[in-house]
Amino acid sequence: MKHVVLSAVAAALWMGVPGTGFAADPDPQLEKGKALFISDAAPACAVCHTLKDAGAAGTIGPDLDELKADAPRIKKVLQEGMGVMPSFADSLDEASMDAIVAYVVHATGGGK
Repeated sequence: MKHVVLSAVAAALWMGVPGTGFAADPDPQLEKGKALFISDAAPACAVCHTLKDAGAAGTIGPDLDELKADAPRIKKVLQEGMGVMPSFADSLDEASMDAIVAYVVHATGGGK
């Protein structure tokens, strides 16, 4: 019986079953969102916003770690702009905006 249990645990570890202690493959959308946030968007979000996960310490816009905005709010501000923040509707496609939204919500625990 011990052999069966040990074999099952070893197989789970080898196959990367969630919860076994191995990190999952990075989510491509989150990786894209992080890259856009840090440097690939023009202007980059990190220039104005603070976001710990991105190593960003901007002071012009709100601190996103504190704001913890939900996805619809972030998407709306990306599309329409707000205050001194420009709209990104002409410079980013929907997939890029969705990637930034997913990344910021993931990084901040937004909407909770």
